[in-house]
Amino acid sequence: MIIRAPRSTAALPPEQAAPLRRALGGSADVTVFVDGTAHRLPGEAQAAVVDLLARLSDGDAVQVSSVAELLTTSQAAELAGISHSYLRKLTDAGTLPVEYRGSHRRLRRADVEDWLRSQLRRSDPSGATPPASDPPAAEGGEA
Repeated sequence: MIIRAPRSTAALPPEQAAPLRRALGGSADVTVFVDGTAHRLPGEAQAAVVDLLARLSDGDAVQVSSVAELLTTSQAAELAGISHSYLRKLTDAGTLPVEYRGSHRRLRRADVEDWLRSQLRRSDPSGATPPASDPPAAEGGEA
């Protein structure tokens, strides 16, 4: 997978943000048009587009970037907010599934995010789960 450079855009001016906010608030259906052809997005893609539009309608600047499906141990540790050595212990114990590319460990982003959600559920007795996009701050640095 080729990862493209992030793209940033400034916040919308209030006269453009307000109508967008009203439109998003009044409908659950979002249709994407490319060259005049309507495309219905799968649920996760639609949620991402609606989130992007909602942030713009709130007057936020946004940045869009690609993410890798397979992560290095350093990338996975940073995503999970844990130290590199603790992540290695989790893979050695089989708690986090790992693939080997030669002698290098690779972890699937979805597996790390699932593990992180399970940890957050265990630590929150109310059962409320924070969004996966807001992991806790990292313990230690990258190794």
